[in-house]
Amino acid sequence: MAFLLAVSILWALSFGLIPRVSPMGAPFVAAARSVLALALFLPFLRVKGLAWRHRSALALVGALQFGLMYVFYTASFRWLLPGEVALFTIFTPILVALADDVLSRRVSWPILGAAALAVAGTAICLGTRVRQEGVLRGFLLMMASNACFAAGQILYRRLARKLSRPDHQLMGLLYAGAAAVTLAIAAPGVDVAKVLHATPTQFLVLAYLGLVASGLGFFLFNAGARRVDVGTLAVFNNAKVPLAILASAVVFGERVEWFRLGVGGGVIAVAFLLGKRRP
Repeated sequence: MAFLLAVSILWALSFGLIPRVSPMGAPFVAAARSVLALALFLPFLRVKGLAWRHRSALALVGALQFGLMYVFYTASFRWLLPGEVALFTIFTPILVALADDVLSRRVSWPILGAAALAVAGTAICLGTRVRQEGVLRGFLLMMASNACFAAGQILYRRLARKLSRPDHQLMGLLYAGAAAVTLAIAAPGVDVAKVLHATPTQFLVLAYLGLVASGLGFFLFNAGARRVDVGTLAVFNNAKVPLAILASAVVFGERVEWFRLGVGGGVIAVAFLLGKRRP
């Protein structure tokens, strides 16, 4: 659980950086982040003794969880404000619970209930009003992104437990799959002029997002995912939201509705307690 808490804090501090690089184009940003994450973990990759079907499966999981997820997620910023993007990420816990139920061929009502409670608590924390027009495309993109991320983490959790290998030896294959998908999507339509005219600050932000938020962040998240029960995993998908609000107040001095944050955080804490069970 320490891994999930650490990456929740990391992502809470990184969320506001996405709009700064979105002018470079969603496909390019997604591809650059995937390639940088791959470069970070490629030296640790160990495939000796790993069957080809397992190598392919890990690459496909990465293509889904990181590759397609990034493309949908970054593209949503064209249609949504940052607050709306944050709001639409809150449905991921329910999708995580549903993905595990589908693969397990059963329905776990306590976990689904805890996931729904986590969604409600996060919505209370955010309290964001959605515009009446112009958000449907962004909402659909975010739901697709959430579904890819939810399914990917459940698939990795199951596969990694079977392989019994350290996470850092496997992550290179996931990032390779993500890089293959994002590069294939980005290459035909990348706007070279926008990329070349990006500022040094934008390139620094992109490097941080690729190496730290993506490379290190997804490694910690998936490493934590295989070590906790599904209920805990589902709830932790939303832990970054109240932490991001808290970070905006403590680090950036932004105004925060403390009562709303306290009530919503309390609901998420209850969801965590309800969803937690022995693996």
